[in-house]
Order: sequence, then structure tokens, then C-alpha cells
Amino acid sequence: MGKYKFFEQVNKNFDKAAAYTKFDKGILNQIKMCNTVYQISFPLRRDDGSVEVIKGWRVEHSHHKMPTKGGIRYSHKVDADETKALAALMSYKCAIVDVPFGGAKGGVKISTRAYSETELERITRRYTFELVKKGFIGPGVDVPAPDYGTGAREMGWILDTYRQMSDDLNAEACVTGKPIPQGGVRGRTEATGRGVYFGIREALDVKNDMAALGLETGVEGKTFCVQGLGNVGYHASKYMTEAGAILIGVSEFEGAIYDPKGINLEALYAFRKETGSIIGFGNSKKLAVNSDIFEQECDIMIPAALESQITGENAAKVKAKIIAEAANGPVTADAHELLKQRGALIIPDTYLNAGGVVVSYFEWLKNIQHVRYGRLNKKFDEGSLMKIVRELEGISGKKYKIDDVRRLTHGADEADLVDSGLEETMITAYNQISEIRDEHNLNDLRTAAFVNAIRKIGTIYEQMGIFP
Repeated sequence: MGKYKFFEQVNKNFDKAAAYTKFDKGILNQIKMCNTVYQISFPLRRDDGSVEVIKGWRVEHSHHKMPTKGGIRYSHKVDADETKALAALMSYKCAIVDVPFGGAKGGVKISTRAYSETELERITRRYTFELVKKGFIGPGVDVPAPDYGTGAREMGWILDTYRQMSDDLNAEACVTGKPIPQGGVRGRTEATGRGVYFGIREALDVKNDMAALGLETGVEGKTFCVQGLGNVGYHASKYMTEAGAILIGVSEFEGAIYDPKGINLEALYAFRKETGSIIGFGNSKKLAVNSDIFEQECDIMIPAALESQITGENAAKVKAKIIAEAANGPVTADAHELLKQRGALIIPDTYLNAGGVVVSYFEWLKNIQHVRYGRLNKKFDEGSLMKIVRELEGISGKKYKIDDVRRLTHGADEADLVDSGLEETMITAYNQISEIRDEHNLNDLRTAAFVNAIRKIGTIYEQMGIFP
């Protein structure tokens, strides 16, 4: 991670932005600090009968808004420092996109590939038990979500465990990213990647920024590489290619490939599913080491894996004109400075990968309200649109084809409303960050994003009389 630990990296970015605000030093220090850190250790009986001690953490960074919100990560790299850093980033991320949560994060120190499904279920349920026992989970207290190494399956186990230990009417809202039958929301799976696409699209539409990079505005025709083809990397790449961008490089844990003529994402995904690797796909060239992906020629680099991937050691070799931080903290503070000096545009993680928490907020609201989005208005909207179509037919004397009628009178369902809300949120947040950058003559979006978050959180601390 270079010179600084991950949490120190986050606080270094915070301190830089804090200089552009007028809050009392004590308030700034309070914003930076983690409110509560809970370390957990519990025994796991493995399938072979042996016993292993599992370590985990849950960090609630900021209680300026409740509940706190943040994913649960399963990785052998999980530790207290990483969990605190990710919890802090969640606080700032929620503030940037105007989601009314404080930041939190959880982690269990395991490599998921080393455990069976039944072992992972036991780990998840015991971890949840520990959270319930200490009051670190609940619809109005702390709401987990998926992260690296976890998904809808684990969130379903968490909900079921919480429900067994609580008679809370709003129990479904204790966790987000759940399977649809258990109260999940349509659009959550692709939300983070979809948000990454919306954020990149907004950046590419700023004429002055693109001119400075020697690029035309718009997504179409832009070349990009992605590090990590998991949920976020895959969906970001999917929406980018659907908008006309060209995928030319991919890095995964088994290796990295590059093809300047373009890589078919769906064909690559199917190839990897069949062979277990991206290596050997089509006419692509295998790169010597995974990290060589950062050195390839492209317009946009999308790090969508783990933190501290572009550091002071390799930043000078990064050729991309735009670095879109789909992962949390993939560019270290010193690398950020080097990339800026070279003239690159960095779209910061605190904004760009906020799509997941935005749609998690929509899921939480759905669970609290106990009604599916679109249920109350979909048919009414379709009826109103049908009346308009019939009026147009009467005026024009033209009868529309049935497929055209269905398309024109389609009422918004849950997926439509979630996607619309996500798009609106990402557009609004990018405009806010850009305005702050211009207001202070800043030369980077990361500092502007942090200023935006500090302003919102600090104002709450000042106005709500939180000090005894």
C-alpha cells in the first residue's frame, strides 16, 4: 500500500479537502474518526471436524445520520485498518450522493475459495449472531450489504438469522442486496457497475475536460481496460460497450489479456465460464503479469478490484487519460498526485462506485414501506398513456402497430424506477462535485468530492447539537 496504510490514505485525502472548508478543527477531527470498532473472534467447526478460529470486524464510522450503512467483505486480506478505511469512505460516499446514512463496513478474514458452502453459511450466520448480540445490525441501527466475496446468498442468510433473533416488523430492512423473494430490489445486482457507467458518461460529456485530454466528448469510440471482471467490472464494461466504447484489456486473478482491436465482453465471459480462465481468448495477447494492464494504451482505465492497485511505484507507467475508480481506493494518494501532474483525469471512488449504496437505499426504503416500486402507479400510468395514444390516432387518422402501442404505453416498473433514480442521483452528484471544483479552482475531482462530503456532514454536526 505504499507509504501509507489505507485508513491513513483516506485521511490524507480528507485533510487536503478540509483546508477548503471553515469548520472547527474539533469537528473535522470528529468527522475523520471511527465512532465504533467491533472486533469479533468465533470458532468454526469445519466439515472435516476440525475447529478453526475466524476473525471479523464491523466498523461504524459516523453516526451523523442513522442507520449506518456498508458492505461485508470476505477476504484473507481483511483487517481493522482496511475495514475502518472502507467505513470512512462509505460516510463520504453517502454524503456525496445524498443518501441519508452514516458510513459503516464489515469484514471476515477468510478466503472464500477455501470453504464449502455449508461452512460459509455457518460463518455468515455466526457473524450475524455476533452483530445482533452487540447491537451492530438493525433497520434503524446498521444495515450491511454485499461487498467483495459476498453476494445475495450471504445477505439472505443474514436476514434469516436476524429474523430468528428479532420480532422487528421491518426485519427485511436489516440488510440490503438480498434475493428478490426475500425483499431485494430489482436492479441491485448491476447497480454499482451501472453507476460507474453513468459517472464515466457524465465526465465524458464535459467539453473542457475532454479537450484538455485531447478527446472528443461522449462514450462512443472510447477505448478502455478493466481490472477485475467481477460484478462491478463486468456490469461497468457491459454498459460501456453497449454505449459504443471498446473494451481492449482485461485483468483477472489468473492473468491479463490485451487486444487493441477489441474484446467481445459476452464471448469472453462465456469463454472464462467454460475454461476457468480469460487466458487464450480469441486473438488477445497475454500480458506478462496482471498489473501490466495498467501500462496499456487506452482512453479509460477502470480498476474494479481492490484498493492500492495504482501506487507511486507504477503510476508513471499508467498511459490511460482517464482513471475511473470503480473499486474502493484503487489509486493511492501519492499516485494520484503523479497522475494529476501528467494531466490525467481521475474520477474518484467516493463518487463513482456509489451506485451500490444508492440502490441499497432504494431497497431499504422498499422494505420499510412494505410495497414494491411501481405497484401503485404502473397500471394507472399505462392507462393514461393509452388515452394519449388513442387521441393521437384519432387526430392523425393513423393506427399504431400493437408493438408500438406497447412500447409507447409502458408504465414504469421497479427496475425502471430504480434505474431512473440511480441515473438522476449520479448526474446530480457529478454536477455538485464539478461546481465545487470550479468554485475553488481545484485541479482534481477527488478533493472536490471530499469537500462536498465534509460540507454536508460538518453542517449536520454544527446544527444538530451533537455535543453533550
